[in-house]
Amino acid sequence: MGIQLLAGVLLGVTVAGLSWRAGALNRSGAWASAIVGTLIFGLGGLAWAGLLLTFFLSSSVLSRVYLRRKAGLGEKFSKGFRRDWGQVLANGGLGALLAVVYWVTSQQPWVWVAFAGVMAAVTADTWATELGVLSRSQPRRITSGRPVEPGTSGAVSPLGSLAAFLGSLLIAVAACFMVIVSTPDRSGILGLLVSVTFGGVCGSFFDSFLGATVQGIYYCPNCEKETEHHPLHTCGAGTTRLRGWVWLNNDVVNFFASVIGMLVAVCLWVLYG
Repeated sequence: MGIQLLAGVLLGVTVAGLSWRAGALNRSGAWASAIVGTLIFGLGGLAWAGLLLTFFLSSSVLSRVYLRRKAGLGEKFSKGFRRDWGQVLANGGLGALLAVVYWVTSQQPWVWVAFAGVMAAVTADTWATELGVLSRSQPRRITSGRPVEPGTSGAVSPLGSLAAFLGSLLIAVAACFMVIVSTPDRSGILGLLVSVTFGGVCGSFFDSFLGATVQGIYYCPNCEKETEHHPLHTCGAGTTRLRGWVWLNNDVVNFFASVIGMLVAVCLWVLYG
């Protein structure tokens, strides 16, 4: 364990440093990523590192796809593509906690499934956001079906839903691959694949549901648009609360989505795995 933990520290710090240099993380995000990465890499091991890196690398690549087309939507999102400490903890904090639980409980298999569900949920949500805004069909609010502008919190589209499924499936396939190469027992592979994929998709849609109902959303009177930015919009004007709870920002919503992904994946795995 000592060597694995040391390797986790080195890998976590290295990945965080390279991500900061590449512009994927700001300074606070790099520090948070180093801590999260150290716990997941050092306590979880190679399989856990594989899922975290699959999420992070795929999401970082997608954040840079069609930047020009996404540029006009920046006024809606509270943060840019350079992740800060809040985004890192929202997406990886629960995973780091599960890595500690995995170590304390002598590597109970349900904790691995829970971690895969978390990674599937945050990957599905990130893919849905990054690709869904490129949809040529008008997105609709998940609660009412009413057409809304691209990038609106709580909006869904066919492209975004497909992206959520594919992102979740990617993590599920990676999780199954890690199990296949580490153990001769492959009897529960199909159950793991279905449980993690479905858990991730549920987490992503729960994120949209919170965005459409109770997430804190604000209004810019100067631009006459909804936004997640507060207290100032990208134009510099002050924003006022339009709906939702002030404390429930996008980072908290992402965290709750990861919790749903974890719970659904574990429950399905216990029932049908």
